[in-house]
Amino acid sequence: MEAAYQVFTSLEEPTGAEEDWRYVELDHTFSELQPVAVPGTELEPGRFVASLPERSGRVLIVDGHVLEHDSAVAGVQRFSDLDDDPGFTGMVPTDHNKLAAAHAAFSTEGARVEVKPNAVMEAPLVVEIQATTAGTVSFPHLQVVVGENAEASVLVDYRSADGARLLLVPRVDLELGNGGRLRFLSVQGLDHAATNVVHQRAVLSRDSTSRIGEIGLGAKLGRLDLGVSLVGDGSSSEVVGLYFGEGDQTLDYRMVIDHQGRSTTSDVFLKGAVEDDAQSVFTGLLRIEKDAARTSTFETNRNLVLSENAKAHSVPNLEILCNDVICGHASSVGPLESDHLYYLMSRGLNRERAERLLIRGFFQQVIDRLPIEGLGEVVSDEVFRRFVAAQEEGRVA
Repeated sequence: MEAAYQVFTSLEEPTGAEEDWRYVELDHTFSELQPVAVPGTELEPGRFVASLPERSGRVLIVDGHVLEHDSAVAGVQRFSDLDDDPGFTGMVPTDHNKLAAAHAAFSTEGARVEVKPNAVMEAPLVVEIQATTAGTVSFPHLQVVVGENAEASVLVDYRSADGARLLLVPRVDLELGNGGRLRFLSVQGLDHAATNVVHQRAVLSRDSTSRIGEIGLGAKLGRLDLGVSLVGDGSSSEVVGLYFGEGDQTLDYRMVIDHQGRSTTSDVFLKGAVEDDAQSVFTGLLRIEKDAARTSTFETNRNLVLSENAKAHSVPNLEILCNDVICGHASSVGPLESDHLYYLMSRGLNRERAERLLIRGFFQQVIDRLPIEGLGEVVSDEVFRRFVAAQEEGRVA
């Protein structure tokens, strides 16, 4: 922690001029925020967690402090109760950016979830990460270790207190053993006064499979900095997600999918929409290392811009160091398709109903692929509610 603090103090505050922070501006400086010494009061249950038909356990982290942890399938422990170093220090380098250094320097608590070899977690483990105290910064840490040939399912629900201006800097480490299978979904639903910057990493061993999902709805700035390393031969990863920005929100996604093993596969599929003065950012890099023969990988990012002042930035990239691969990317930014609108209106729908139908259809493809079942209806309803409200108030073009 002392070494990380030295790195933290040596790095400048992000301004948006750096390539890593291009298009966005952090709304907080560390000089005005204080770590949370005593956690606040747990928030009322959120609608996404409440919609789950069943769960295999619960972890509650409030203002960076683990207040509850239990599971019928996995072993769940606080870091402070572990005898060994809970580290994974190599997953997010301390000098990755100032916030990553801050997490390494100031984070003092977190939860480790371990699924033993050959165990099967049929219902998801629910991890609720909450920030409740205005004027503070908190650094929750979650580690999920999936043993050899084990199967796990995890839902992470990020939320914050209404109107509380604060900064949340979670770190999430996912490690899959040989043949391990993980379904992981995060729901980012912070209040629009809050800022959330997540550093999330996944490391896959031989023949392991991860399905990682993201639902981005909240925060003034909501960033997911995601790295997936397919180290083992035959490993496979799918990343699917949707986001919907309104007001002056910025929803920011930075992804690096690194293929190191042979015969590995990955698929990135994100769809989003922005209205009002909101903006979205996607920068995705598919990296294929020189020994990663027979890799197959693709990334897709589709964006709807629904208001005149809304913006969407989409920057897919490829870095290919091996010639025995299949890879590609696709990206689009624009309004609702005029041809589709014309077709629906020619069949008797008015413009408002036709637009609503297209919005539902646009996101349904992602919703159908979310790794945790039982959330599709509530996700669809939330996105649809936001668009209808903006439509009725004349905030969409």
